[in-house]
Amino acid sequence: ISAMFQHPMKYQFSARYNITLSEIDKKDPKRVREAAKGAGADTFIEKLPEEYETQLGRYFQGGHELSGGEWQRVALARAYYRDSQILILDEPTSHMDSWNQNEWLERFRRLAEQQTSLIITHRFTTAMRADIIHVMHEGKIVESGSHDELMALDGRYARSWRDQTRQAESRTTNTVA
Repeated sequence: ISAMFQHPMKYQFSARYNITLSEIDKKDPKRVREAAKGAGADTFIEKLPEEYETQLGRYFQGGHELSGGEWQRVALARAYYRDSQILILDEPTSHMDSWNQNEWLERFRRLAEQQTSLIITHRFTTAMRADIIHVMHEGKIVESGSHDELMALDGRYARSWRDQTRQAESRTTNTVA
């Protein structure tokens, strides 16, 4: 099992070491790059001064600080590197803008085809892509199904979806006006 949390640990090591931390005895450079690419971390890591050997974080002199979304991608690369059968992700795109989120979700769907994945999210744009959505209320599952099934059910999920999209439309209208 591999887990990635909304606020991942910021290990003050090289990018390579950050990715291999889950299986430090297996230092396969090809797998490191594949895991980084799968997580969308390769593009910014390869632009760092020493690429995969660049010290991440500013705790030590010469370290390179990453954005929140970049730290999330490094943590996801670590989960991919481990090659677990089960992935548990808590708000994996919370620090990403909508364009990066959509690209990441498409990549994740392809990469996780052979794994069981559990994504914990409050973002409907993330939830709607799941095969099965479980809606929880007060610690209990109150609805389950696909996005279309839950919209047809017209319950808690559908009401929340409409509320969220109405708020987004309102913000867009107010911004454009």
